Amino acid sequence: MELTLKRHILNPLLSPKPHHTWESKYVFNCAVIKRNGLFHMIYRAQGEDMVSRLGYAVSTDGLRFNRLESPVFGPASQWELYGVEDPRLTEIDGKVYMLYTAYSPHGVRVSMASTRDFIRWERYGVVIPDINNKDAALFPEKINGKYVMFHRIEPDMYLAFSDDLIHWDNFVSIAGPRKGYWDNLKIGVGAPPIKLEEGWLVLYHGVEKTARPTYRLGFMLLDLNDPSKVIKRSEEPILEPVEDWEIFGGVPNVVFSDAMVEHDGKFYVYYGAADNHIALATIEKEEVLRWVRS
Repeated sequence: MELTLKRHILNPLLSPKPHHTWESKYVFNCAVIKRNGLFHMIYRAQGEDMVSRLGYAVSTDGLRFNRLESPVFGPASQWELYGVEDPRLTEIDGKVYMLYTAYSPHGVRVSMASTRDFIRWERYGVVIPDINNKDAALFPEKINGKYVMFHRIEPDMYLAFSDDLIHWDNFVSIAGPRKGYWDNLKIGVGAPPIKLEEGWLVLYHGVEKTARPTYRLGFMLLDLNDPSKVIKRSEEPILEPVEDWEIFGGVPNVVFSDAMVEHDGKFYVYYGAADNHIALATIEKEEVLRWVRS
């Protein structure tokens, strides 16, 4: 069986605000985490200077978000001169960690910060310093005594392991592009993984090599005790660009997600559409479990 996400009728949920200079052009790839009954969103935005900054929005229902007028996180080092991009949030032991991409003349690097209130942030800087790297997300718990991180050394999805969340090593490629499939050019993690009895459910993006590369979403299932082992992978995409606002934009033909939240028996998948808007698609958890078990 194959799965398909259902777009929400309120889409797009967030769009650029012309009178906010830092988010006047593009509002897109976001992280969302549910804590204490609230949905907290950290989203990427670009304005007149085209530097990526991160804004904060909050919601009681996961649909209608109130956002701050100013960014809560912006460039603060030589590694971030061109911006801070594509956040992903994971709660570990009561603290929310954010992995993000630092972009500068030096290239792109995986970086990390943490927070307890989404306004004040402790910065740890670049955590994988020596190689162009992005699409990073933390597992919500240790596995075999180690912290585990997804990252992407193009074109494959990798894992890295750490004792302290700061120093990472033992890079392992777990999956790559598939010839003849919708993800034949490159792949990367989407949202941080969700733990099921059957394994780690992982949302990921795949890119097809076409005249204008197309970004789509799919699922993987990884072994609980050995996440380098892929048990299952989507044969067909679960979401692809269809709406005009997903096809035309800052980067055309893109649905790109950094966030999947379990809520009311569903998985809420928040995604950036053509680098212009933030939208939501959902799927029943039971439907995903049938796919996992089939």
